[in-house]
Amino acid sequence: MLGKFLLLLPLLAAGALAQTRVYELRTYHCYDGKLEALKARFRDHTVEIFKHHGIESIGYWVPQDPELAKNTFVYLVAHPSRAAADKNWADFRKDPEWIKVAAESEKNGKLVQKVDSVFLDPADFSPLK
Repeated sequence: MLGKFLLLLPLLAAGALAQTRVYELRTYHCYDGKLEALKARFRDHTVEIFKHHGIESIGYWVPQDPELAKNTFVYLVAHPSRAAADKNWADFRKDPEWIKVAAESEKNGKLVQKVDSVFLDPADFSPLK
């Protein structure tokens, strides 16, 4: 009986992880003329640095609306839990590579004027869990 229980432990742990996984929807409002520089920073550096800190990239978008498309960047990431998200971001912000990349990309001025962040739990019928 104990042997069967031990075989189930990984499945139970995976189920617990799936239940605590949290998504984070982030919207960046860029300064005029800075969207392409922000996209380049993500494409060339940020996405890879996220991987080192447990921040799972789900997707990256620019709105179709012409006015919003000028300065809005939206992305969705996932974390194992809300507590993990806090730790992931804290570690990311202290990462020497990130600090260097951010400084280099902002040598001609800040890229992002405002960040909106919303943490999300999947609905019971959501294909993403």
